[in-house]
Amino acid sequence: MEASTKADQPAVEAAQAIIETKEAVTESAFTLAEQLEDWLASLQWVPENLVSSIASAILLAGLFVVAWLIFVVFRPIILHWVKKLVSRTTFTWDNQLLGHGVFRWLAHLLPGLLIFLVAPGFFKDTPLLAKILKIGSELYLLISVYFIFDSLFNAIQATLSIKKVGRHLNLTAINQVAKLITALIIFLLCFAVLLQRPPIALLSGLGVLASVLMLVFKDVILGFVAGIQLSTNRMLSIGDWLEMPSHKADGDVEEIGLTTVKVRNWDKTITTIPTYALISQSFRNWRGMSESGGRRIKRSLFVDINSIRLCSEEMLDRYREIEHIATYLKKKEAEVKAYNEAMGEKTDKNRVNGRRLTNVGTFRAYIEAYLRHHPDINQEMTLLVRQLAHDGRGLPIEIYCFSANKNWAPYESIQADIFDHLLAVAREFDLELFQEPSGDDFSKITRKRDAS
Repeated sequence: MEASTKADQPAVEAAQAIIETKEAVTESAFTLAEQLEDWLASLQWVPENLVSSIASAILLAGLFVVAWLIFVVFRPIILHWVKKLVSRTTFTWDNQLLGHGVFRWLAHLLPGLLIFLVAPGFFKDTPLLAKILKIGSELYLLISVYFIFDSLFNAIQATLSIKKVGRHLNLTAINQVAKLITALIIFLLCFAVLLQRPPIALLSGLGVLASVLMLVFKDVILGFVAGIQLSTNRMLSIGDWLEMPSHKADGDVEEIGLTTVKVRNWDKTITTIPTYALISQSFRNWRGMSESGGRRIKRSLFVDINSIRLCSEEMLDRYREIEHIATYLKKKEAEVKAYNEAMGEKTDKNRVNGRRLTNVGTFRAYIEAYLRHHPDINQEMTLLVRQLAHDGRGLPIEIYCFSANKNWAPYESIQADIFDHLLAVAREFDLELFQEPSGDDFSKITRKRDAS
């Protein structure tokens, strides 16, 4: 308990000093007001019954003139010196405070504080006027305090957004929640000032107010909870590539707000998604691809079944001249020869007996070798050339690999170059690629039939 008392001692002393200062200013103002009244009363031409009113009018005018001078003259001078001081520092956070107007709104407190401190002493004999000025100055100070915090939150967001820790936090949603809580507190204090009741006394009605707020700010509350989940679990960050077909969103995340997430699609349109929808519905975040070493290429070539055959010696002689697969053919032919020799004479009677190389298998080996030597394919990531199940549209040969360049335009160019080449060389392996018959194909068949 002693340690706690000692820790609180500086705060208590500071509070007492503030109260004593306020009382001293008020007493000085009251003394000045009395002196003014005495001076006016000493003037023979001033009616005695108007002394108090004239004194109050002079003090009121003087108070507003001084407050106006502070706002118009002294406030810009103070801000100018603050700006010069900030420009001399080496750190950047004070530049954010200056740029977002924190010091500007702090300077707004000066005229309000003047009226708040001086009015009770000046107009002690006219309590109604003193009360009006006191309430007005308190409201002005509270509104200024709100804008100070509003600017401060913006400055903190701007400062953290350029740091590594800020890139993984939903700063916009946190900023908006902080502003909302501050606004509610200021609103409660303003209401207490207008009713001239302590704020604690108003808390008794917060049960009903909370029910109303839950109904009015339902989307805000859901968005706030969703924003916390998105930030905590690193599900989504500004700059991520988001794909959400249910909301027709496919592009970069520009802003994660308290109630909505703004996505700039690749066609430059903007889609807004309710923040809570990102928790209740599924979406795809391409951040993993962006942070990895490559971008996936997954596409199939459909080989016409009728063009698949066993390789003859003439075919193998041609294939040996193709780059990348000479070593493969030499190794596979040695394996096939050893296997067939072990089988005996059966392999000589019919080509079906034993093992034989096929043109589609050789083509598949060529594709893999071609990709292994391609400079734009990431060789450290998965690289597969596999045969999928036949589905009636030819035999699918799927290429599964990763482009080293993840940017959209170069990626599409690399993918197109690969498949341009493979589509062109398929016939060198005596293969035909499958495609659906077109109207021209049916016309050719009809013309041949008519000609015969």
